[in-house]
Amino acid sequence: MIDRLKKIQEKYLRIEDELGRATLPDQLKSLSKERSRLTPVYSKAADYLKISQDIEDAKSLLGTENDSDMHAMLKSEVEEGEAKLESLSKELEIMLLPPDPNSGKNILVEIRAGTGGEESGLFCADLFRMYNKYADKVGMKVDVVDSSPTGIGGFKEIVFALDDDRAYDLFKFESGTHRVQRIPDTESGGRIHTSAVTVAVLPEAEEKEIDIKESDLRIDVYRSSGAGGQHVNTTDSAVRITHIPTGIVSASQEERSQIKNRDKAMRMLRARIADQLAESAKLSADALKKAQVGSGDRSERIRTYNFPQGRCTDHRVGFTSHNLPAIMEGDLEELIDALVQEDRAKRLAESKG
Repeated sequence: MIDRLKKIQEKYLRIEDELGRATLPDQLKSLSKERSRLTPVYSKAADYLKISQDIEDAKSLLGTENDSDMHAMLKSEVEEGEAKLESLSKELEIMLLPPDPNSGKNILVEIRAGTGGEESGLFCADLFRMYNKYADKVGMKVDVVDSSPTGIGGFKEIVFALDDDRAYDLFKFESGTHRVQRIPDTESGGRIHTSAVTVAVLPEAEEKEIDIKESDLRIDVYRSSGAGGQHVNTTDSAVRITHIPTGIVSASQEERSQIKNRDKAMRMLRARIADQLAESAKLSADALKKAQVGSGDRSERIRTYNFPQGRCTDHRVGFTSHNLPAIMEGDLEELIDALVQEDRAKRLAESKG
C-alpha cells in the first residue's frame, strides 16, 4: 500500500509540473482533468503516509523509553494511529479502484415510450421532468437535443444532453426499462395500468474518438414539427443524419438554426455509434458485466414506480422508497447513493478476487 501511495504522490506532482509548463488547450484540459481526479487520492495518501511514519517513530521510541507514563502515552499513540490507518485503508481501497473509462464525460440521455400507449408517452414526459429537476438541484443544465411530442403532453421520445463532468457518474445507472403502475387520467373505471419507458445513457464521444467520414453520411433537412415557436413549419431548419455503414440515425429540430440542429444531431450520432461499439465489446466481456450493478441493457427492468402505493423500487439493489412524490420531484440522491454504494462493493469484491 505504501509503495503504491508514494507512486500516486509522484504522479500527482509530475502532473502539476507538466500543467505549469503546458500551453496547448487540449493538453491543459487533459492534465487538469487528471489532476482533479487524483487530488482526493493524493490528499488521503498524504494522511496515510504521515500517520504511518508517526506510528513507526512512536514504535522506535517505545523500545528505549523507560518512563512508564511516557511509555503508556506512546503505546496509546500507536493504537490510535493504527485505528486511523485501518479506516483510511478502507477509504483508499475504494478510491484506488480503476476509474470508469466514461467517468467525467458529458452524456446524452434518451427516454423512449415503450409498452402502454399514450400512458407510456405521458410517463416519458414525467421521467424527463424528474431528471430535469434533479439536474437543476445539482447545478447541471439540461439541453434538449430532439423530441417527438404526442400531442397530449407526452413524448414518444425525448433526447437531452448534460454537459458536466459529473453527469455520467450521476446518471449512468439510469439505463434500462422503467415500469410505471398507476391509474391513467383517461381511465374511467379506475383500473391500474402498467406501462414502460426505456432510458439509455450515452457517454458523449469526442470527434477524435469516433472517426466519421463525411462520405458515409446522408443529411436530410426538413421543416420542424410540434412545439417550438415561430420557426415551426416555416423553414427547413430540422436536420436528420443517417450513418450509412451502420444505419444509425439521429435528428434535431429544437433550434431555429439549421447549423445548430446539425451540430446537435452529430453529437447524438457520435454517441450512438460509440454506444454500439461499446455494446459489442460488452457482450464479449462477461466478467466485467458481472461486476456492474446492472448490464445497462435497455431490456432490463431496473425500476418500478407504483403510484397507488407511493412506492419506488430499484430491483437491482433492492432499494425501496415509500416517498414516490418526492422522487418524481427530483429527489434522487438516496436512490443514486444506494446504486453507487452497491457498485463500489461489487467492484471491491471483484478486485480482491
